[in-house]
Amino acid sequence: MRNEHKRRILGGALLAMTLGLGAANLQAQEGRKALSNPAPTYPEVAKRLRLTGVVKVQVVIGADGRIKEKNVIGGHPILVSAVEDTLKNWKYAPASGETTTQLEFNFRP
Repeated sequence: MRNEHKRRILGGALLAMTLGLGAANLQAQEGRKALSNPAPTYPEVAKRLRLTGVVKVQVVIGADGRIKEKNVIGGHPILVSAVEDTLKNWKYAPASGETTTQLEFNFRP
């Protein structure tokens, strides 16, 4: 049952975001439309260090559309910090309950 639940969540609620050269590509998620989803700013220190990578975060979106919980799955701490700061400004359409999804952010110069 647990694997089925994981597949349902990952298959139906996967939200991918690609950040590259200031552009973001956002895929719609199951029933929760993103109303405000600014792309994370590429940190200056990461640019100077030529740091690239992927940040994966599992989030719980509350019924009010705000991100209620964040669980970092992986990524360089400098890039993770940029993502966490940005997620404070994300807002989804309200729903009758919470939604859990995984977000992925790719940082490349």
